[in-house]
Amino acid sequence: MLDFRLKVFHTVAHLLNFTKAAEELSISQPAVTKNIKEMEAQLGIRLFDRKAGKVVLTAAGKTVQGTADKVMELYGQLEFDINVLKNQFGGVLKLGASTTVGQYVLPEILARYHRAFPEVKLSMQNANTEIIEQAILTGEISLGVVEGKKHHPLLSYLPFIQDEIIAIAHKDRKYGNQSHLSLQQLEEIPVVCREKGSGSLEVLEAALAEKNLSLSDLKVEMMLGSTEAIKSFLENYDCIGFVSIAAVAESVSRGEFKIIEIPEMEILRSFYFVHPVGIADGLSASFMHFARHTYNQRL
Repeated sequence: MLDFRLKVFHTVAHLLNFTKAAEELSISQPAVTKNIKEMEAQLGIRLFDRKAGKVVLTAAGKTVQGTADKVMELYGQLEFDINVLKNQFGGVLKLGASTTVGQYVLPEILARYHRAFPEVKLSMQNANTEIIEQAILTGEISLGVVEGKKHHPLLSYLPFIQDEIIAIAHKDRKYGNQSHLSLQQLEEIPVVCREKGSGSLEVLEAALAEKNLSLSDLKVEMMLGSTEAIKSFLENYDCIGFVSIAAVAESVSRGEFKIIEIPEMEILRSFYFVHPVGIADGLSASFMHFARHTYNQRL
């Protein structure tokens, strides 16, 4: 049903390599070139150029890429809707999720998906963003949900939900009565944060860089591998921690931790669905559609 030339373009546009696109699509490189030339002829404009031996998108190519991304997503949703009507759901879906979204966002969605489609065997690997991306590239998992920025040209990143990284302190420790901090004060207070390779740390570093600061400007006491570890550390040490608001919402509402505002620095990020470049397989597409719908119902 899907125009194959659009699929070829979409793959080349993300890989920017005709040979790799041919491998991804299981066709010959001349076939890739032929489909691209036919699409350019149909549109009456060049979509790719070569600069210094590298394939680059033209301005028109970038415009077409934006539309192609939307078409691919819509096609995945169409497959999902048709399969629901036909009641043809079964198989194995191997998921991977970065630590925060895997612990605090996806479990409820997984439970609902399992109730709706009991014939689908689900499994989920939980690790930091870097490890999840590698697991997708090696074929260990089919679909990931990660945080932070887009990293790899062989992967497609589709927006899922937004999140915010906030500063917190335990109510019974030294900074539990602190309501806000300036950037100057932030440099003087002990801090605990996530480990290298985590999306949470990457987003924090990016926010600091926008203020001409780096992690080395802070008094980082320790880097830990999960939000729960950070929360336990804060219960027993006088410092503040940077965590996802999704991960501590309940603890804050119970009064166990206090949010410390940093008016000069807002740390926003997105969670992304990630799969190999190209059209997501049917089960992955179904889960993405279901997860978005389920999460929006909660809001």
